Amino acid sequence: QLQLVQSGGGLVQPGGSLRLSCAASGFTLDYYNIGWFRQAPGKEREGLTCITTSGGRTNYADSGKGRFTISRDNAKNTVYLQMNSLRPEDTAVYYCAADLYHCSRSDGDYDYWGLGTQVTVSS
Repeated sequence: QLQLVQSGGGLVQPGGSLRLSCAASGFTLDYYNIGWFRQAPGKEREGLTCITTSGGRTNYADSGKGRFTISRDNAKNTVYLQMNSLRPEDTAVYYCAADLYHCSRSDGDYDYWGLGTQVTVSS
């Protein structure tokens, strides 16, 4: 059964950093494009970025540009989202998603989703 297992969320102070992980269970991540999304309370889900199977990256959403970096380690079957200089407005549930064919910031393009991990930025 294809599963995306997320980890790395938590509570961090403004200006701090977190690294989110998205690991594949039951399949090989090498063949999939992976996107990161987030959803804050009362807001629509926002696409942050995507990484292709070969490591190419889509443009980052303005909200994370210059602060967030997506990467992948196929040997570990894992994709990461490094988040620096975190702000209270980054508070949200963060999701990773996988798709064989698409790499975009549009959530409708993805077939498989992780369960989400909560990120809270607060002093």
